[in-house]
Amino acid sequence: MPPAVARMDTPKGEGVCLTEGMDAIQALRSKRDTRSYSDAPVSADVLDKLLDAARMAGSAKNGQPIRLVVVTDAEDREALKASGDYAAWLDRPPIVVVVTARADAGPRRMFDVGRHAQNLMVAAHAEGLASCPVTIHHPEVVRALLGVPADIEPAMIVTLGWPGEPEGPSPVSGPRVAMSDYVSSGRWS
Repeated sequence: MPPAVARMDTPKGEGVCLTEGMDAIQALRSKRDTRSYSDAPVSADVLDKLLDAARMAGSAKNGQPIRLVVVTDAEDREALKASGDYAAWLDRPPIVVVVTARADAGPRRMFDVGRHAQNLMVAAHAEGLASCPVTIHHPEVVRALLGVPADIEPAMIVTLGWPGEPEGPSPVSGPRVAMSDYVSSGRWS
């Protein structure tokens, strides 16, 4: 296996270890969405690390249409509850990240939104934080509250914070579909 080569945009510097932390496969397999958060603050250094991980997500044709709005104000988090039909708990996490996309970025913009959100959530998990994606059903609420321009689409929310007390099993959780049902080889089966 050839040695890893750092790209220009790969973090460099004293104390930076690109192999430190949770294994990527382990992080992806063990990450779970949570709506339970403690009151412990997330440091600016940790938050910056997570936001940078999100920023490094790929982008269709390198258009980079994604922008994030980090919301920590308690009143704003309370007001964002009206942005989703299932967002009544948005006042619990200390950090709410609104993922936006340029409306003119084409049909792949939602794929980019998902890539950025997933990077953010997996990076948070690797750091020991909890996260959860939240659907925005009422983008006009986000626009009015956060001043999002008309040419930018409020696409989804990701909540972040240190995990709180477990809430018990989700009423909709369950085992994943079997690989034999999930993957077809060559043709739909």
